[in-house]
Amino acid sequence: MNSVIANHDFLQHFAAGTRVQGTEGISNNETGEVTPYGAGDGLSAEMKTYYSDYLIDNAEPYLAHDLFAQKHKIPRGAKTISFRKYDPLPKRMTPITEGVTPDGQNLRVSEVEATVAQYGGYVELTDLLLLSAVDNNLCMATKLLGAQAGRTLDTISREVLAGGTNVQFGENAVSARHLLVGGKASGNHYLTVDCIRRAVRFLKSQNAEKINGSYVAIIHPDVSYDLMNDPAWKYPNQYADSTHIFEGEIGKIEGVRFVESSEAKIFHAPDLTSVSRTLITDGAAVNQFNVKFKVEGETVEEDALVGRWILLNNLRAYVGSNTANTLTLYTDSTKSCPFTTSYIDGLQIYPGEAGADGRDVYATLVMGDNAYGTTQLSGEGLQHIVKQLGSAGTSDPLNQRATVGWKASKVTTRLVEAFMVRIETTSTFQSGEN
Repeated sequence: MNSVIANHDFLQHFAAGTRVQGTEGISNNETGEVTPYGAGDGLSAEMKTYYSDYLIDNAEPYLAHDLFAQKHKIPRGAKTISFRKYDPLPKRMTPITEGVTPDGQNLRVSEVEATVAQYGGYVELTDLLLLSAVDNNLCMATKLLGAQAGRTLDTISREVLAGGTNVQFGENAVSARHLLVGGKASGNHYLTVDCIRRAVRFLKSQNAEKINGSYVAIIHPDVSYDLMNDPAWKYPNQYADSTHIFEGEIGKIEGVRFVESSEAKIFHAPDLTSVSRTLITDGAAVNQFNVKFKVEGETVEEDALVGRWILLNNLRAYVGSNTANTLTLYTDSTKSCPFTTSYIDGLQIYPGEAGADGRDVYATLVMGDNAYGTTQLSGEGLQHIVKQLGSAGTSDPLNQRATVGWKASKVTTRLVEAFMVRIETTSTFQSGEN
């Protein structure tokens, strides 16, 4: 179907006439035709399919974090969905006796159930906008909504994957996120080939199966910049088999194919106040877990920093309470043990939810096959919903508003933790929270 013609025809149908909703049907005052009650979107079956496909087409390019999942359709009306996880078969070390059939083995299948949730968004289109605009606003709205849906659903999967239990901090030279350094003259914890080798070693040791002959990784553009200077880096056109390229794939190294996404996870520590990223110690330590501070140009409200993490002397502490000039610190969020350290006057206090000195930390996910599962977009996964002028009845008495929107049912779950590694590093760049 010619998309320009289809969009134009639908727009005219969408905007035509005054429609009055009653108990028997929706009447078009120009044509006298009556659409059965409940079919107020005014879309033919063909156009419903066209616009649903158009919505999905504009959502899919953003779904980098769904690319490598075990995918399942959502049964109509289902609130939960089951993902299957197959256990490896044990070794058979007993010799076979001649002429005797050995005992068979059963597949060991376990099911992981996850609860499906709904997400959605819509925009309003006024009658004047529909009738007088030169551009096809309905088509553009669907395109923008598709992008919104894609980014939303991708982020849902990303946050699940970023919660995995196998974490590698750089080249394993440090033991925690807040120790990752960046922006120094030397010794930065950027993504290197050795980081990738270590992750691959782990996946191989766990017998994680490859995906089309390689492990796969999702990487942020800031981080790929640090990695791609290695001479061993191969671009897709240099592969022995370059016919099966993933959406967004940028290259391969150490047996790992990389898909780039600006939506890759970044751990960002927010500023400590609205005017300053850091605080400054005010005087030397007296009572060490009650740290006095100052900040130029702002008064910090009482308990405004409760629940935040800070870095002092490169040590991480939890803020249990605060006054306008004092932090009461603990070693963890249970507040069972006071945080004590010596410090000097004028020392900077950094936000502590990310890297050293509050620097952003990037997650690069390296995975094997069947590490996680998610739901498909087709069927009940992503729907295009149109309400035409007049369909709202008395709440829109002058037929001034139409809407177009999307609704999705979605769940993502990690299936085998051992088949996934999250490499956390800093980068040459600072991107901020996403």
